[in-house]
Amino acid sequence: MELHLLPARTADAAGNMAVDFLLLQRYPHPQAAVRYRHYDWRRPAFTFGYAQKYAFIRTRLPQETSLDVTRRATGGGLVDHRDDWTYALVLPREHPLWDRPGPVIYRAVHEALAGALNATGADVTLQRDEPETAPGVCFERPEVGDVVRARDGIKVAGAALKRGKHGLLLQGSIWRPFAGPVDWAAFEEKLPATFARALDITLTEPGWPNFDPDEEQALVDQYASSEWIEAR
Repeated sequence: MELHLLPARTADAAGNMAVDFLLLQRYPHPQAAVRYRHYDWRRPAFTFGYAQKYAFIRTRLPQETSLDVTRRATGGGLVDHRDDWTYALVLPREHPLWDRPGPVIYRAVHEALAGALNATGADVTLQRDEPETAPGVCFERPEVGDVVRARDGIKVAGAALKRGKHGLLLQGSIWRPFAGPVDWAAFEEKLPATFARALDITLTEPGWPNFDPDEEQALVDQYASSEWIEAR
């Protein structure tokens, strides 16, 4: 099995969420390949979990008129992307981790992530204790398996999952101000190979997949629509 390192891209919130969903559902390469990409945000953006109530989300957003907000297909809490480092990882059904419990997958990915961060300037570890409150806003407090600063337990990185018949999508976020003096260029270069070793697969760079442009645009429109964003 291979890990396909895809080119980094920048898009608005709807565009980023649409592509992540397509990487899970419509990847045109052989399905027995892990897909990984890092991406940036065209405008100040927030995303929130599929099951969250929009009425709650509205109370937690900053009072800015230019925010780009959408609901994710994955779970988890509200994520501020204005100064984060974002990535997506898709595991196909053929990978041994696909049908493992969520916490097992979460831990495996975050152990690799923490290793790459520590190798490029951070001092982080994994959260061991169960939180006392339910997730609402990401980075307010760590959950078990999150990446935290070793010295004080401040949350540095978290992720959200969606499992389907085609595989499993993990969307991850690192809050850069909390990570410390990381060499981000070195980290970006190191992380794909670290993931490949952790998942016991070979790293390759196949280029950007050729998605159906009409389907991609339809998904972008869906993620940008008030019907999707305010669905709950």
